[in-house]
Amino acid sequence: MKHENIIKIYHKDTDCYGVVWHGAYIKWFEIGRVELSHLAGIDFKKLDEMAILMPVVELNCRYKSPARLLDELCVTTEIKALKKTSITFSHMMKNIHNNNLILNATTTVVTIDKDGKLLKKMPDFLYEKYSKILPAKAELSLI
Repeated sequence: MKHENIIKIYHKDTDCYGVVWHGAYIKWFEIGRVELSHLAGIDFKKLDEMAILMPVVELNCRYKSPARLLDELCVTTEIKALKKTSITFSHMMKNIHNNNLILNATTTVVTIDKDGKLLKKMPDFLYEKYSKILPAKAELSLI
């Protein structure tokens, strides 16, 4: 399963040259992760009530082409790898008008408690929900 959403580029996301500032992409990655998680049946308010947080611990981004003011991008998010201790999401952004690839990225998240202590493994209910939406090409690890 994957999640797609459309982003329109406004001034707040660009530098003085009208090109998207590299840090602006990170918030769109989060939207993709959260919305894909919702499709899997994960409720972040309930996770918060259970004192479970899912911070990003790794981000890799390969910029291919600039996005510019008023461009519209399709942001596609899916699971790249699911391990007992982490989830790696892949993100791809394309310009919807000319199909130019803007970037490929991955973000890896882990589970921690409210005090910032790393959980030795992801709670079983989370692992099960994410495993149900894995694309065929995703890596699955029981470790």
